[in-house]
Formats: sequence, C-alpha cells, structure tokens
Amino acid sequence: MADYVIAPPPVAFVPVAGGGRFPVRRIFCVGRNYAEHAREMGSDPDREPPFFFAKPADALLTGGADMPYPPASNSLHHEMELVVALGGGGASIAVAEALGHVWGYAAGLDMTRRDLQNAAKKEGKPWDMGKGFDHSAPIGDLIPAARWPDPTHGLIELKVNGAVRQTSDLSKLIWSVAETISFLSGLVRLAPGDLIFTGTPEGVAAVQRGDLLEGMVAGVGTVRTRIV
Repeated sequence: MADYVIAPPPVAFVPVAGGGRFPVRRIFCVGRNYAEHAREMGSDPDREPPFFFAKPADALLTGGADMPYPPASNSLHHEMELVVALGGGGASIAVAEALGHVWGYAAGLDMTRRDLQNAAKKEGKPWDMGKGFDHSAPIGDLIPAARWPDPTHGLIELKVNGAVRQTSDLSKLIWSVAETISFLSGLVRLAPGDLIFTGTPEGVAAVQRGDLLEGMVAGVGTVRTRIV
C-alpha cells in the first residue's frame, strides 16, 4: 500500500447511545421537506421532487459541545431535523426496501448562515458556504433502528433558551424517510456511513451568542448546543 504524503485526517463519527461510534462517510441534507417551512421560505409546498445539498463529515458537532458563532455572517439560523444513519447502501433502492438500509437515527441541527445562503440564491450561485461551514451539524447520539422501527410519526421540537421555537410531527414530512432514501439512491450510490438530514419544520429563526439550543425527536433522543 502506498504511503500517504501527509497524515490522513481523522474519521468523523457520531457517538452511539450506550456505547460505540458510528463512522461517517458523507452528509446529505434534504431541502424544504415540510410544507409550512417551504411556505416560510417563499416556496410552493406542493410535492415537488426532493432536492439535496451536502455538508462535510467534519462539520459534525457531537457530545453537546458549544458551537462557535461562524465568521462572515450576521444571521445564523437553526433548523431542527431527524437524522438517518445508513448501515447499508446501493443504487436505485426501492421504497419498500429502504428502511432495511437504516442503521439508526439521531436528532440533529442543520445550522445555516442564512445571509450567505440568501445572497448566493439571489445571484444564482452555489450556497455551499451557507450550509457546509465548520461545526454546522450539531447532532445527538444515535440509536439503533431496532429501537425505533417506525420513523413515520413522532414529535420533533426545538427550544431556544427554554422557549419552543420549532414544533411539528414527522408525519408532516413531504417525503418520508423511506421515500427520501429511495430517491437519493437514484442520484448517487449510497453507502454505509452516510447520514441524511431529512428536513426541518417551520419556525426557523436567528440565534445569537449565548443562546442554548435544545432539540428532540420523540423516541430517538436529543441534541444540545450553546452558541458561543
């Protein structure tokens, strides 16, 4: 095996509830997957095909660690989401088989530099830097899928400084977990270690330094971070 010319980077991972670490290969995120959030972002909530963007694996923030307020932005927004961790992969996965590829689930936050994202949208440019910056993916511990076999319903909620900011139910997902996996696998070959952030409900808003974010998905777990 050829020698690396620099030291290889560490493997990104998510802690597993009860022990162990889940190695992360890629992070995919679904945009506008709740009708009310689509409306608040100025889009038609009809069931258009899902679209995806990515975050780097090392954007993960685990263990309830503080999140530094990112540079180059004055509008950092929270987006509370259910996260799916794949233990299997493949291309063109059937909807009926999709959940069989899931290793587990977690509660996560898709943090967004909204001002950078909006400026890029307005100019027709990619908005990677609005989404894929350092520490932009706080995530709670994973639970195995066997402990939560039905991801079609359940409370999803985010509190900021103890006040509810986002609250909805997974039954309001436009594209279900199984449908999302199936559609994405028609675009790229999925693999073990891939994460999918499944979209956020309405109520996204800006946060400031000092704010405490506490999110939960009923039956799955929690995610916590303080903006510093």
